[in-house]
Amino acid sequence: MSATFSKPKAAPRISKEKMYQTILSPLVTEKATALSESGQVVFKVPLTATKPDIKQAVEGLFGVTVLAVNTIVVKGKTKRFKGRPGIRSDWKKAMVKLAEGQSIDLTTGLS
Repeated sequence: MSATFSKPKAAPRISKEKMYQTILSPLVTEKATALSESGQVVFKVPLTATKPDIKQAVEGLFGVTVLAVNTIVVKGKTKRFKGRPGIRSDWKKAMVKLAEGQSIDLTTGLS
């Protein structure tokens, strides 16, 4: 009896438009700058973005190899404006770990 092995499924490619909709903006904070020294980059992404989508978008837009993607949903704060209570919107943060020796220069932008 022989075992049959199937080829691993190739990840579906997403369009350039979807890549630009997935990566909203880079986050430049003290913590994000400290993470960049260890080969990680932080981006703001939509709440509906998945880890595979984020990985494909970063690899497609910046031409780097992504090792891991960690995400956090940042809950909106309750604030007051002129005495009236309000709530800021929730948003998602993605920390992307790049392969050794690779980096993304956030100051140049995309073409």
